[in-house]
Amino acid sequence: MFRILFHAPEIPGNTGSAIRLAAVSGAELHLVEPLGFSLEDSKLRRAGLDYHDLAVLHVHPTLEDAWTALLPGRVFAYTSDGDTSYTDIAYEPGDVLLFGRESDGLPAEVKQDPRVTSRVRVPMLPARRSLNLANTASIVLYEAWRQQGFAGARR
Repeated sequence: MFRILFHAPEIPGNTGSAIRLAAVSGAELHLVEPLGFSLEDSKLRRAGLDYHDLAVLHVHPTLEDAWTALLPGRVFAYTSDGDTSYTDIAYEPGDVLLFGRESDGLPAEVKQDPRVTSRVRVPMLPARRSLNLANTASIVLYEAWRQQGFAGARR
């Protein structure tokens, strides 16, 4: 299945929603520290409802540690200045879907990392800064999963 990677997320509700997303889709969720919250945060717990035990969650102290756990594999970095639309990718199981923190996205050095396969965008109207992190991850993950015929899903 697919692997979602949040680089230094700041808002517990977004990560809680991503935990729920991972649980219902079979994706893995990987978080790179520093986190802007505790994993015991009530907002994170509330957003994830009772799905925490159903999700595969990994927390990595650094991005290098995440790379060690996730590579080799294709890494798609989602950013407002991406040069490829998320719908133009032929996703494969095992792909890493990388998202930046809520306040300012992915740092330039992460977007330019040679391990990043492609910088990808989700279309928005002009003069809009960004989509919500959990919503963007959901849009992308469901497109990737759709391309795989929603493998493993209840019909």
